Amino acid sequence: MRPATSPWMVCALLTGCAGGSRHGDLRFVDTETAGKARHAAYVAEQASARAATQAMASPMVRAIPPAVLALMQQDHDADELEEQLVACAVQAEQLGNARYFENRPPTRQECAEVVEQDRCGKPVTRAMQLGKQKHVLALQCAEEVLKELWPAPFSIEQRYRYYPNARFLETISRAKEAQLIADGCTDELRGTIKPDIVLHGDRNLLKSALTLDFKFPCPDSNLPKWTEYGPSSPYIGMNQGEVYKAALGGPALLISPGNGVRLR
Repeated sequence: MRPATSPWMVCALLTGCAGGSRHGDLRFVDTETAGKARHAAYVAEQASARAATQAMASPMVRAIPPAVLALMQQDHDADELEEQLVACAVQAEQLGNARYFENRPPTRQECAEVVEQDRCGKPVTRAMQLGKQKHVLALQCAEEVLKELWPAPFSIEQRYRYYPNARFLETISRAKEAQLIADGCTDELRGTIKPDIVLHGDRNLLKSALTLDFKFPCPDSNLPKWTEYGPSSPYIGMNQGEVYKAALGGPALLISPGNGVRLR
């Protein structure tokens, strides 16, 4: 009669005891480590892709402070904000032109046409008149967009008085602005600035995370550009965008229907 096989030998033959279990554990650890490595590589790849995307992003997306950008991305993408603001410019352009020119943009000659005089007796061209009307339409649209997509305070057509030598900035109330304008052709508004939109990063309404101005070139073949300040201005030698940045701190960008968002 053959002797009974010892329990140790059974374990050895079946590789199911201590030795076999150790090899099984090693295989499990190796699989887990490989999985972690793959996950780490994936995370690194995604981070690299995000960095590359941001590097190729528009000036507006790049200009938004990271902390504000992170807040936005919880609910909306920054690209969506840009797309909708540009859409506001396009809509304002179309509606403004339709009032006078049906389904076409004005010609260079029509843009230069003097259509009225302001209260100070200065000529107002068609380009100036259209630009003012289109700004009203664009800012009404932009306000609704910002209420939905911008996660911090913002100001629309807030007038400021800036003292460049002292680097001091103060707001001018709507009532005070109306009073100054009602007083007639005075120099009381000289040296003030009035950006279309100031996006604040926090509750400090004297600091800008990003300043935006709508521009409606007339004719539409012209490139949008900042207004240059002349000899009668305390900002001589500078343009609007440069003064906005100096006064409010954040980058200043243009929005136009034909060129989207741009630095200059």
